[in-house]
Amino acid sequence: MNIDDLTIKQAKELAAMFGSNTSEPSSPHIGKKCIIRTHASGVHFGELVAQHGRQVELQKARRLWRWDVAPHGISLSEVAVYGPTGSRSKICCVIAEMTLLDALEIIPCNVKAAEVIEAAEVYTP
Repeated sequence: MNIDDLTIKQAKELAAMFGSNTSEPSSPHIGKKCIIRTHASGVHFGELVAQHGRQVELQKARRLWRWDVAPHGISLSEVAVYGPTGSRSKICCVIAEMTLLDALEIIPCNVKAAEVIEAAEVYTP
């Protein structure tokens, strides 16, 4: 075998045989319902099923187009604790699965906040 002729798959198999871990560490929040703030894709909520660097995979995802958490605050941190509380929130429909390529922040939601987001009516103009 000539090492210069190896395919990427074969090289990965060889690395695995020698205990080399070339993958990036994944999030401790896998399996949790989270809010994901991205660079250019907006803000999303869903169950985090995988993370590879800034790429995240969500199931049962909803886009949070606008959120109102009055009187608790204004940030996504409050959304993760209380859920959207005001009538000005705009939350989109459920998408079965979604890949986000530009995650900047992963915020796990508490049970109450997740229930509020999941029960929110789909915004229609």
